[in-house]
Amino acid sequence: MKEEIRSADQMVNILLRDPARLDAIKASPSEELPKIAVEAKQQTPAYMGDKWVYRMVVGALGLLALIAAVGGIILVAGNRTAPDILVALGSAAIGALAGLLAPSPTGK
Repeated sequence: MKEEIRSADQMVNILLRDPARLDAIKASPSEELPKIAVEAKQQTPAYMGDKWVYRMVVGALGLLALIAAVGGIILVAGNRTAPDILVALGSAAIGALAGLLAPSPTGK
């Protein structure tokens, strides 16, 4: 469903950029609208409506955060200090997850 919304947004942008296209739609909407819809779908990135890409990114970041946390705990339990890179990777993964999972201020 998200893909149609994004394609529709793209369609609006196409029409607002070119007033001649609006006139063409007014003249023959049944011919022009399918053409503009195809153009809008072609200009919309394929990954925008793909839920699996989003899920893979969230899974990879979650796994990275989990590995960093468990690795840090194991190292500290063994009386060793966790390397700065491990802390940085874990923090970056958690920050990226927070950014991905937080609700968008425009998407109500």
